[in-house]
Amino acid sequence: MGGMKSMKSMERMESGQRAKSTRRTLIAVGLVPVGLIGGTVGAGLGLLAAGALAPVRWLMLGGALLGLAAGAWWPLRGAARLGGWPARTPAAVAALLAAALAAAVLPPGERAAPATAAAYWDLPTGSRLAYHLTPARGPARDTPVIRLHGGPGTPGEAADGLDTALAAAGYPVYAYDQLGSGDSPRPAGLDGYTVQRQIDDLEAVRQRIGAERVVLIGASWGGTLAAEYLAAHPGHVARAVFTSPGALWAPAYSDEQAGQLWDRLTDAQRRQVARIGTTPRATLWALLAAVDPAQARALLPDAEADALFRQLLAATGSAATCTPGGGDVPVKTPGYYANQLIAADLRHRPDPRPALRTARVPALVLRGECDYKHWPVTREYRDTLPDARLLYVPGAGHAIAVDRPAEYRAAVLAFLTDAPLPRAPYAGEADPAGSR
Repeated sequence: MGGMKSMKSMERMESGQRAKSTRRTLIAVGLVPVGLIGGTVGAGLGLLAAGALAPVRWLMLGGALLGLAAGAWWPLRGAARLGGWPARTPAAVAALLAAALAAAVLPPGERAAPATAAAYWDLPTGSRLAYHLTPARGPARDTPVIRLHGGPGTPGEAADGLDTALAAAGYPVYAYDQLGSGDSPRPAGLDGYTVQRQIDDLEAVRQRIGAERVVLIGASWGGTLAAEYLAAHPGHVARAVFTSPGALWAPAYSDEQAGQLWDRLTDAQRRQVARIGTTPRATLWALLAAVDPAQARALLPDAEADALFRQLLAATGSAATCTPGGGDVPVKTPGYYANQLIAADLRHRPDPRPALRTARVPALVLRGECDYKHWPVTREYRDTLPDARLLYVPGAGHAIAVDRPAEYRAAVLAFLTDAPLPRAPYAGEADPAGSR
């Protein structure tokens, strides 16, 4: 009888020990995600704190590692003790977290393509800009053409068929890579990435080439820049061509009202963009850029940011044509930080439209049938500029020169030489492509 009681007592003790062990194991297992979360939060805070002191990649990595250790060590150490796991378990888990952090912070293998051979202007604004000149054939006209690429930060129009056609008509043609894009060096700081700096650079270019008046041909964002320059320096513009221009004044339109390239992406392109933009490194970079671009640049310097931007453009570029779905790698390396910061600065610009309403400069506005920019954006150029005509190009997208190169060349050349345009200008109020 006493033996049976003793056995039952031992069973109860063993059961209690098993329950206690189970509770300890459950608590230990529960502490692991606490450690992971604590390490992640600590790493983020350490990254931001180190970046605030000095936006230097290795210092930021060190701060992140210290924050990771502080946030993860004690919960993981407690988990190891309660669970009876090996003493090196916290260090092993922390090492895995550190490796994941380093993979997100340290540079990947891909870098931007090296700069090609180019001539350079060193301007009094402080900008060093790469440029290409297509000399006039025969006697040169006294109003050279300056081409303004889109983006911001995405050059690619230099030395194409339009340059050659204009040169044959006597126009010297200059195409330059705006500050921080293409073959133009990236500035040490980010302060130069403003619309005003772009206007000042263009004025400095005009003075450098010795022209009292110039012809401006701006595509997309380049059209917006041409309008900003025209508002500031109307006496120095002989004529202006606005090819698929961006908004005259960005604060007047939301992104949805203006129209976005994203609107024309295929499902396959959207998936590709998601794959490129949701890696741990890209995610960390995007979160950091929203807080402090200088810290984001320390984490992902220009060469790497530009390479990632190039991938995105390659995946989405065909959406600027009437047949989205294919790749379209830019001719030159784009400038990511130029793109992001100048686009953000556009939202804070004073309204140029009052000045443009009195700028009596002949202007041609070109719009493609499949342009992702909404019709009111284009129409506003025609309706604001007193001497503007609008030419609608069927079968062309935002990149008119890609979809309809011959018609594009013919239209620009006819406008500049006072020849008849290849088709009648569009004077209607409704979108010529139908409802959008």
